[in-house]
Amino acid sequence: MLNRFFISFIVLSIFLIGWVLPKNDNPYIVVLGIAQDGGAPHAACTKECCINKWDNPKLHNQVSSIGIVDPSTNEVWMIDATPDFSLQLNTLTMDQKRTFKGVFLTHAHIGHYTGLIHLGREVMGAKEIPVYAMPKMSKFLTNNGPWSQLVDLKNIDIKSLNDNTTVELSNNLSITPFMVPHRDEFSETVGYKIQGPNKSLIFIPDIDKWEKWTENIQEVVEKNDFSLLDGTFFDINELPGRDMSKIPHPFIVESLEALNDVHGKSGVYFIHLNHTNPALNKNSNATRTIMQKGFNVASRNQIFHL
Repeated sequence: MLNRFFISFIVLSIFLIGWVLPKNDNPYIVVLGIAQDGGAPHAACTKECCINKWDNPKLHNQVSSIGIVDPSTNEVWMIDATPDFSLQLNTLTMDQKRTFKGVFLTHAHIGHYTGLIHLGREVMGAKEIPVYAMPKMSKFLTNNGPWSQLVDLKNIDIKSLNDNTTVELSNNLSITPFMVPHRDEFSETVGYKIQGPNKSLIFIPDIDKWEKWTENIQEVVEKNDFSLLDGTFFDINELPGRDMSKIPHPFIVESLEALNDVHGKSGVYFIHLNHTNPALNKNSNATRTIMQKGFNVASRNQIFHL
């Protein structure tokens, strides 16, 4: 009798707790990948940075991408369609249990849009998946094969974006593209601001140098709760023999200096790390330097509540 009473009490308590405490339906960001366009291990790389990763899938770093999740509608969006699109889509949709509502593209470099191939008839045979893109990016997809076939067969439906013009995703979730300077051979390059009901996040995976931007990066960081910033290279010594001016990015050491005095530096996370970047190793001196100065390195499956 006592056992039956105890069990009934436990069941009733669980029910009441579930009824009293509201379910958290606030949107959030999930990190789907943190590596530069080629991922890690990197094609043909037999250096120390990659050699131990080839035979250990647990050490693989997927290409930089983030997902936007709205639990209240069970809808999800992806920023950038990377070469790791199939794995990242599966993670984002939780094995297709969530509704995939589209892709927002940053620019036309290979690690950021080529995953769109999976939406074609050779793979998913998708039907009018929204692909949000700036004017030059839209024109590039429409006028160049094989991407134009995705448009012609209505696998994708290109949605036009404009600089600093907000797109409402739901009642309490929005996204705003903003242009940044980068190697724009085929398209513009944008970062994104994602605004939730309580917090905002900035995503800038690619930019040439902070000083080339018309915005002040210190002010941008201080105005937002989280900032996922270009961390492609740790310093100028990372690629011996390469002319780093041909592949400009703000070195992490430069960003640490530029943002040293900002309020809220704990909300800064470096992303889009090249396979040679020592910060990919959590135990490296580079990572320790970043952490000691109050900053962070993003990690796959990390969540930012908005």
